[in-house]
This record gives sequence, C-alpha cells and structure tokens, in this order.
Amino acid sequence: MSSVAQKRGFGAALWDWMTTVDHKKIGILYLIGGGFFFVVGGIEAMIIRLQLLKPNNDLVSAGLFNDLITMHGTTMIFLAAMPILFGFMNYIMPLQIGARDVAFPFINSLGFWMFFFGGLFLNISWLIGQVPDAGWTSYASLSLASTGHGIDFYAIGLQIAGGGTLMAGINFLVTIINMRAPGMTYMRMPLFTWTTFVASAMILFAFPPLTVGLFFLTFDRMFGGNFFDHTMGGNTIIWEHIFWIFGHPEVYILILPAFGIFSEIFSIFSRKRLFGYPAMVFATVLIGFLGFMVWAHHMFTVGLGPTANAIFAVATMAIAVPTGVKIFNWLLTIWGGSISMTTPMLYALGFIPSFVMGGVTGVMQGAAPLDYQLHDSYFIVAHFHYVIVGGVVLAILAGVHLYWPKMFGTMLSETLGKITFVFFFVGFHCTFLIQHWLGFWGMPRRVWTYMDGQGWNTANLISSIGALLMAIGVIVLVINIIMTTVKNVRVGNDPWGDGRTLEWAIPSPPPFYNFTQTPLVRGLDTVYIEKMEGNTTMLTPAEPVQDIHMPNGSIIPFFMTFGLFIAGFGAMFHQETSWGLPLLIFGLAWIFVSMAMRSVKDDLGFYVTKEEIQRDIDNARKGGRN
Repeated sequence: MSSVAQKRGFGAALWDWMTTVDHKKIGILYLIGGGFFFVVGGIEAMIIRLQLLKPNNDLVSAGLFNDLITMHGTTMIFLAAMPILFGFMNYIMPLQIGARDVAFPFINSLGFWMFFFGGLFLNISWLIGQVPDAGWTSYASLSLASTGHGIDFYAIGLQIAGGGTLMAGINFLVTIINMRAPGMTYMRMPLFTWTTFVASAMILFAFPPLTVGLFFLTFDRMFGGNFFDHTMGGNTIIWEHIFWIFGHPEVYILILPAFGIFSEIFSIFSRKRLFGYPAMVFATVLIGFLGFMVWAHHMFTVGLGPTANAIFAVATMAIAVPTGVKIFNWLLTIWGGSISMTTPMLYALGFIPSFVMGGVTGVMQGAAPLDYQLHDSYFIVAHFHYVIVGGVVLAILAGVHLYWPKMFGTMLSETLGKITFVFFFVGFHCTFLIQHWLGFWGMPRRVWTYMDGQGWNTANLISSIGALLMAIGVIVLVINIIMTTVKNVRVGNDPWGDGRTLEWAIPSPPPFYNFTQTPLVRGLDTVYIEKMEGNTTMLTPAEPVQDIHMPNGSIIPFFMTFGLFIAGFGAMFHQETSWGLPLLIFGLAWIFVSMAMRSVKDDLGFYVTKEEIQRDIDNARKGGRN
C-alpha cells in the first residue's frame, strides 16, 4: 500500500470506505453522516417555524407537529451534534497526541456504523408513517400512551446509536491514556484532547443509564413490562430521573469538545499560548464532575420537595463557576494578541457573548421558584438553543473551517465563510433572543398553534425570519464546500500559518499512518517550540525510520450492525406479524455469526516498510523545496 493516492473505480472506493478502520476516514464518515442528519433536523426546524409564523396556522396538523418537534430534538442531539463532534475527535485527537490510530480501530468502525444504522432506523419511521411523538425526552407518561410504533423506533434506534457512542467514548479514553507520543504528558496535551478525554469519561458514565431506561421502555411497550406503568406498581417519574441522569451530562458531553475547538482557535488566531492552561484543564475536569450532580434541576416542578430542589439549585449555580473560569481565560488569551479575523475566529468571538447569555439564563432557571414560572415556556426553548446553537453549533461551523484544510488539503473560501457567519449568527439571535420574551409573555412550548390577540404574533414572525436566515447561512456553507472541492487548490502542512500542535506539522491531508516517525513532544504547543528554534520540519523524531504496523480494513462492523438493524424491525413487529419473530431470530443469528467470524479470523494487519516511508519523506522534502 502506498500513501500516494491512486485513481480507482467507484465500487473500489465505496468498498474502501465501508471497510475502513482508519480513524481519519471514520472521522470524515462521522462528519458526512452527522451533516446529513443536521440538514434533516434543520428541515424539521424550518417546518416548525413556518407553522408558528402566524396565529391559527394549519400548515401541519397537531399530530404532525408533535412528530416534528420530537424528531427535530432527537435528530439534532443524537444524530447531528454528537456525530459531527465525534468526527473532529476521531480525526484530530490521535494527530494531536502523536498516535498512528485510535486504540481499537475495529471498534471505531463498529461505533460509526451503529450510529449510522441507528439514525437510519429512527428516520425510517417517517416512511412507515409511525413517528415518535412524545418529545425528544419521551417522558414515560406520554410514551406509554403513544399508539403505533413511533416510540419503538425511538427506543430501538437510540439503543443502537447509543451503543456506538459508548464504544467511541471507551475507545477515545484508552487512546489518550495509552497512545500518547513520548514527552506528551497529561499537562502537555492540547485543550481539544483534554476536552475529548473528559467528554469520553462522561460518556462512559452517562450512557449506561440511558441504555437501561430505553431497555425498560422497550420492555414496557413490547413485552408487557411494567417499569413505568403506575397502575401496575411501576413508577412513571423514574424515567425522568433515568433520562436526565444521562441528559444533563449529555449537554456537557456536547459542549466540552466545542470548548476544546474554541481553545485551539483563540490560541492560533491570537498568536499566543492559551492563557491559564492549568486552570482550563482543571475547569474542564470540574465541569465533568459537576455535570452529574445537577440532573434534577430539569424536574423542579415534579414535586421532589424543597430539600432536593435546594441541593440541585446550589449545584446548578456551582457549575457556572468553572465555565466562567474558561470564559475569562479565553478573553485573556485574546487580550494583547496579534488577532487574525479569520472565519473560525469570527465564530469564536461570536460564541463568547452567545454562550454567556445561554449560561446566564441557565443560572436563572437554577432558582427553583423562578423555574416554576418559566418551566415549559418558550424561555426554556430559548435557553437551551442559546447553549446548544450558541455553543455547540457555532463550534461545529468554526471547526469545519479550521480543520477543513487539514482533512482535505483545500481551504474553504474565507469570503463565503464570513457570509455564512453573518447569516447564521444574525439569524440565530433573531430566532432565539425574542423567545425569552415569548416565555415571559406566557407562550407554552410544544404548542402547534396559538390564538390571535395574545401579543405573540410579531415575536413569532421575527423568530421564523431568523430561522430562514440560518438556513441561508447553511446553504452558503454547502455552496462553499462544493466550490472548494471543485477548485481543488492544495495547501501545505500549516495553512493558517500559526499552528501550534502536532497536527499542523504533518501533510494535509496526512498519510494513512499519520507520522513517518513518532514525534518527540518537548512541551505544551510543541510545534510552536520547534518553529521558534528554526526547525523547518516542525517535528523532532523520537525514533529512527522503521517499519510501521497498521491494521487491515474489515467489512465485519458493517455486517454486525446490519444484523442489529434487521433484529430491531423483528422485535418491533413480533407481536402483530408472522414474520417479526423469525426476522428477530435471523438478525440476532446474523450478529453472532459476524462476531464468530471476527473471533476466528486471524487478522494480524500489515507493515509499511521503512523504504516506503523514506520515499514518502524524500517526496515531502522535494515538495517543500518546490
């Protein structure tokens, strides 16, 4: 195998992507899959805003509106935001720590296909016409009463996708603990690697409760279990605890990698080392701990009593402190820096006030008496979107512009990037700022229409116009990507000119084995240290050129997940059809046969010879001189 790209037929290329275990290709697959679901979720959001454009609108029915809000929330959180961040984590983190791949390449591939088939399973509900309709939180009182198979699609689809997420989290943890380059101590890791590390640890503890809850829900609906049915001795409220013990850490699982991306951006485009690095690391870890101690602030109106409410109110206010530490450190990084106003930097500068607004409204809701008034109003919708869009989505858009040249070797248009930023940023504030007032004025969330004369008409019109502006911004981004790909103007190792971490020292895109020689890390911002010492290669090797062992690709992860996908349909239809149970058994048998193939097949990988590597080094040097 050579790192020189060779032209192949479509079938060979498709097989290569389906069987790949290369963390970079899997990262790109996550970005493509997450990007697709991001568009799907965006279309659902646009239909929601068109329905609420004017009072007494009948664009969609009440039932379809419930389907839309459920699928919009579920798609955006589980199938868009997380996978896109996983794409960056998969691609960039191993490069930042000087690794050749993740610890478990096979499981990495399996995790991606589980996410993809889980998302597909969930969205097939639209084709069958039985769509989840109990909200993205799927509270048991609503989900048990829901007719049709909508909630079954939700429970099984998320179970499959959630399994993939858990695998990815474990994989990233082991990779960071075991596979750092010589000299890469924990306190020399880039902030993006640190946030990946803490978010992965949170996945390890947050996803099992969701898995348990979804199993209970599946058994209640399909096999006559009574975990949540209070008339049969079950407990309806326990679903809320199970869901939010997962759900609140999930918010931090999303926002921490976003913080990591912004930390890289502020450092690169202020041409400065990140201010207060140890404090930033400590704040990241503290957010990881406190994230598990605040779940019941989603349940202040349930009636847990004043003691529980007070404890969770205090914890909610405490978690704002480490986040505040991060904000001030970012501001002090920019302070006195030589700032470049690139597209990623614009997103980063827009993120700070937007996210602070989301954080402040969160602390407001930490006061239980106020939350009692605001609960289930549009104020909650505004707060949540200021955190997720103002934090996570801005980071995703910033990350796409920042890392595009490293991933694909071409630079997205800065002009079109800034146009995207203006449309999206203005549209975002236009959509959600006014919703805070809608909440104060009494508009409940999740209502499919509203009466005239309540004072909500203008605010909803402004909100819907903002959503249209965001959609235009995303369309401009897609045009930018297509134009950049067609032009195919290649860029060098460090296209932004001030990369400070290991990924900016290797070619764009990197060879499949990442590093010709394992690098020696000599401090925080190791590439910057090499630049300052005049090292043109920007790396000090920790070893001589030698053979590199790499894993072979495998189609088995695809087959395993396909078996789960088939078994899901069998489980869902086993009661009312004759083919459901055989399909379930066939799907499970398919999985076990695939697992047996994996166990029996003796796959020892392959070696890239040192002669081939030396040839790549020589070619890179010639290219550098040209």
